[in-house]
Amino acid sequence: MNSDPSAEKTSRFKLKGVVVMTTAMLTFITFWKAAAIVLCDFGSSAFYAGSIAMKAIGPAFPWYILAIMIFAGPILLMYMEACSMFTRGGIFPVVKAGLGENAAKLATAAILFDFLLTGPISGISAGQYIVGFINSILEFLNIETALTGDGFSILFAIAVTIYFWYQNIKGIEDSSEKSSRIIKFSVMVCAIVVVWAIITLFIKDDISVPPIAPHFNEHSLGWAADIPFLQHIGIFGVLMALGHSVLALSGIETLAQVFREIEYPKIENLKKAAFIIFVFALVFTGGLTFLAALIIPPDLIATKYQDNLLAGLAMNLSGPTVFKLILQACIVAAGAVMLSGAVNTSIIGANGIMSRMAETGILTDWFRKIHPKYGTTYHMINMICVMQIIVILFSRGNLYLIGQAYAFGVLWSFVFELASIVVLRFKERERKRLFLMPFNVKFDHYLIPVGGILVVIVVILLALTNLITKQVAAVTGISFAAFFFLIFSVSERLNAQKANDIFEEGHREKLNHIKADTLEKALSTLSKENRLLVAMRDPDNMYPLDAVLKDLKDDDTDVIVLYVKPVEHWRIGKREMAKSVDENELFTNIILTAEKYGHEVFPIEINSNEVFYAISQVAIAAKAKEIIMGVSGSYGAHDQMERLVMAWGVLQNGQPHIPMTARILWEGREVSYKF
Repeated sequence: MNSDPSAEKTSRFKLKGVVVMTTAMLTFITFWKAAAIVLCDFGSSAFYAGSIAMKAIGPAFPWYILAIMIFAGPILLMYMEACSMFTRGGIFPVVKAGLGENAAKLATAAILFDFLLTGPISGISAGQYIVGFINSILEFLNIETALTGDGFSILFAIAVTIYFWYQNIKGIEDSSEKSSRIIKFSVMVCAIVVVWAIITLFIKDDISVPPIAPHFNEHSLGWAADIPFLQHIGIFGVLMALGHSVLALSGIETLAQVFREIEYPKIENLKKAAFIIFVFALVFTGGLTFLAALIIPPDLIATKYQDNLLAGLAMNLSGPTVFKLILQACIVAAGAVMLSGAVNTSIIGANGIMSRMAETGILTDWFRKIHPKYGTTYHMINMICVMQIIVILFSRGNLYLIGQAYAFGVLWSFVFELASIVVLRFKERERKRLFLMPFNVKFDHYLIPVGGILVVIVVILLALTNLITKQVAAVTGISFAAFFFLIFSVSERLNAQKANDIFEEGHREKLNHIKADTLEKALSTLSKENRLLVAMRDPDNMYPLDAVLKDLKDDDTDVIVLYVKPVEHWRIGKREMAKSVDENELFTNIILTAEKYGHEVFPIEINSNEVFYAISQVAIAAKAKEIIMGVSGSYGAHDQMERLVMAWGVLQNGQPHIPMTARILWEGREVSYKF
């Protein structure tokens, strides 16, 4: 073929516009960073859970905090099974699939109650630790003045809430790198405290092991104080004690939210992240709480260190006071950043849950209204932060009061979500699960989750016990759940038509459309050595991309996903171009598939009057080693390959040879050709 005919032929083919599709969720993180994000929320409870449990059940509190941290293991396993079924997890889709929409609304109300109290309890606790450190400095300097913690803690918690309200309004997201640095610093501080505490245990002579039997007061018994026979049932006493310690589990549900961001191999990295979370929580929350109970005299725990237990542990170790003050400063610094981070996480988490409800059409457009300057859902953020500030003011800085209510949201969100996971074993037994909660018994066509059922029974018993023993939690929690259930129901009725449209169309990802002047500019961000080009067109057929990502083992490969959008009113000879598809639906499904496997993809859209010419030109510009396509509805696989080879030949005429493999994939079959 001479140059003139080829020039004439190529002139018939046009590439008009290059659009790069981007979304914030296409950057995946390591298992360590995923664990760090969870621990910045889950691990922060170490700073207040022991103190609150001490006020409720007396000196036996470390045994029950430790037991709750061990119980975190089975709960993590349950969450892992849910993650293996729902890449975009969270409480609403899981409970809706298992128990129905009304149960999902109640579960969402419970988890929102949890998030709305996470901010206040974390901010107030951070303030108490700062006040405790200031008082330790004053005592060291022999200044006979002590600050009262409640007033300062209220102001500090409000200031932190306002600060993160502003950050979230502006749309500045929490950084996984920042969370990683916080946890690394906390691990270092924890290691120093543990080693120093063990040395102290060998030096001190007056060490006494805490009693196992809990001691309840009138407040911790709640309505059970009027039911005498319950107080003589041993197992009921254990459940009460565990119920007063269960708030140490708050934040564990963040694992389901962060799962979609975990990199390939997704499930293996999820297992590693869950193991790190469990070990850290067991040592940091359970271990340090137990060491504090062994080393600090009980009277000081109940008075001087009632709201800053870990700071008290530092000041009661053996050694020079100056070094103990330095260690306390490190604990306070770790606590301040973790607890303040938990305030931010609570706002992000609550906003995320409400946004998910809005995406399903349950909440009206008022909730979804976008800030004119920053593009954030500011009505939701405003409502969340105002409610958190009301809680801070209403509590008057009383950690114990908030802690009593806090456990309601933690437990009832567990009840709904974990029960749904068990129900789905029977309701959707054919659904693929890459991980199963251990201890299963096969019966007929069912794999009965014995381990999961036992966990759900324990959680239900704890939740019912808490209803009897925690008056504040029961009244405020039920009132809040009823209030939000009413909002969801009324809003859904008002939004019925839009909800129906959303249901029919399915979820649509919010994408950034970045136009590029040339292919080279559009592909300039690709940095990996190997490149694959996957041509996609059918939103309902993700098989080619699914097959590529499932088999992709090389982290040094860029996966370019191309949609060639037909240019309107163009003809090639007597053949009209195919009609375009809903690219938003197509790229939404591409992103969901990428999240499923934890591989980054590079979505790109090009307008052209000839699909195979466009595919070839993008492959050459990207220096891709492979082109992957699905079977077209218009041509057979061999026809497709022939057209691709012809287009490739036109572009390669007179150019240096570029080795290339083309593959057309459909279920169970493949056609390939090496250029």
